[in-house]
Amino acid sequence: MRGLLIDDNTEITDMMGQFLTLHGYDCTVSNNAEEGLQQILDKNYDFVLLDMAMPEISGIDVIEFLEKRGELTKQKIIVLTASAVTDEELADLLMRGVSKCLKKPIDLNRLLDVIKSCTGSMMMN
Repeated sequence: MRGLLIDDNTEITDMMGQFLTLHGYDCTVSNNAEEGLQQILDKNYDFVLLDMAMPEISGIDVIEFLEKRGELTKQKIIVLTASAVTDEELADLLMRGVSKCLKKPIDLNRLLDVIKSCTGSMMMN
């Protein structure tokens, strides 16, 4: 199962990437949104972990770009955020096609459960 992790924080991408690899996932890492967006368009991923707050191009910008191209609902996007997301903002993201929203710091076992739930994966912990 292939995943893409888009986050400008290299400590987070290193930790999550290693954790997901240890649990059998093939995880590609991108530390900027522009590169990550291009990877979404160029390759087929089973899930995308997308940070909301990145410099220059934000996670919302990525979501809006994919939505305009009709690509958003083709992706299993799990949003990662360090800021508070209101119920209204969460409902909007889910209505637009985002699969799930997780608040940082991320509990890695919860992340595995969310990935499995979103993708229908039966991979072992």
